[in-house]
Amino acid sequence: MDPASRSSAASAASRDWQVTHDLERFLGRAGDFLRSEPALHTVALSVTAALRRRGHRAFGQEAPVFGFLEREGAVRAAFFRTPPHGLSLTRLSARDADALAARLVDERHRLPGVIGDSTTAAAFAEAWQRRTGAGAVLRRSERLYRLGTLAVPAPAPPGRARVATAADREQVVRWSAEFAEFLGEDADRDHGAWADDRAAYGGVTLWETDDGRPVAMASVTPLIAGQVRVGPVFTPPQQRGRGYAGAATAEVSRAARDSGADDVLLFADLANPTSTGLYRRIGYRAVADFAVYDFTAAATA
Repeated sequence: MDPASRSSAASAASRDWQVTHDLERFLGRAGDFLRSEPALHTVALSVTAALRRRGHRAFGQEAPVFGFLEREGAVRAAFFRTPPHGLSLTRLSARDADALAARLVDERHRLPGVIGDSTTAAAFAEAWQRRTGAGAVLRRSERLYRLGTLAVPAPAPPGRARVATAADREQVVRWSAEFAEFLGEDADRDHGAWADDRAAYGGVTLWETDDGRPVAMASVTPLIAGQVRVGPVFTPPQQRGRGYAGAATAEVSRAARDSGADDVLLFADLANPTSTGLYRRIGYRAVADFAVYDFTAAATA
């Protein structure tokens, strides 16, 4: 197809995308689609649930934007963005990724990056580069894992797991900020609000030594559409290599299963063989690979 014909086809296909700031409209149309594959759509499910609990400014001061691809009366794909963060996509063909890029360029959206399954993210990054002149840099490759048969690490490190309480707020806030700094992202996150939200449903577990000193944390999302996602898991540098993170992760994984979760999920950075090896030993099995791209320049039509 020549460039003019391809542009015309993308323009026509872009009309299949519905874009809105209305969370309830989005969930009313795309909710069943997201719940149809809860493991692959875990981030969209957990983020939209958090927006319902905490309000539309839960992840930043700018209003979130949502979208869904509808053809023949059925939703085929979806996206969301909670500024200042990048675009998060469900699985798309290269054609539909290009059509979405065309639509967002036409509406003068500025995007700092994109995350999705590896093929989709790469297709959208290529389309965004071509349509805006922005650069795209692969920042992180991740693998989504699902818990199979849980294997609790043995022997367990000294200490015990316990659910964090209000008295642990300062510790949880500090470790949340340190984890974000380690990843080089979430600079604008309100770590206090995040900690309060997780505490409201017992979503943070600490591993503490026999003398009551916290040495690691593992957190989980609420149960949504039969799935719970583990993360973040954090051990301060001076406490690493002692099995604390593995013990905390195994405990929150067990608790998630006991709560009725059909799927217990987590993401792991493929550049970190220590964590990926740990999760496999606990019983997590690969589901799909994801990629995070940063756009080196923001551009509009």
